Amino acid sequence: MGDLEKLEFQSEIRASAERVYDIFKRKMYLMPTICPQVVKDVKLVRGDWETPGSVRAWKYVAGNSESGRETIEAVDDQNMTITFDALDGDFTKYYKTIKAKIRVIAKGKKSVAKWSLIYEKVNSSIPDPDRYLDVVSMFNEAVDAYLHN
Repeated sequence: MGDLEKLEFQSEIRASAERVYDIFKRKMYLMPTICPQVVKDVKLVRGDWETPGSVRAWKYVAGNSESGRETIEAVDDQNMTITFDALDGDFTKYYKTIKAKIRVIAKGKKSVAKWSLIYEKVNSSIPDPDRYLDVVSMFNEAVDAYLHN
């Protein structure tokens, strides 16, 4: 395997860590409702919405309309951390591997949702996956608005 690179993003959400983690762990099927400007559709392909090994198919906008499948690689309830691994789709045209990891951290009655993207480019001319950081930034904003209302 080549050089793995990492990008990170975090933002505060005005809801408890438990409520935020619950959305990202158990209720990703709500993302087309919570964040319709980005997520057009998400369907369960195998498993359930929260167990490692489960597979979901996404249609989303990350600059362009894209689609892909990802699997839940790991779940750590104690540290409120979930790792997702891209299986196929538009993102795998540019990255040999791309994983997204979210960690939700309690901050009083609020929380911080911290995302990491770990990736390996197909070649050195491929740009960093900043547009996917934009997507998770929009996820955080949309989940904040959804849980705050």
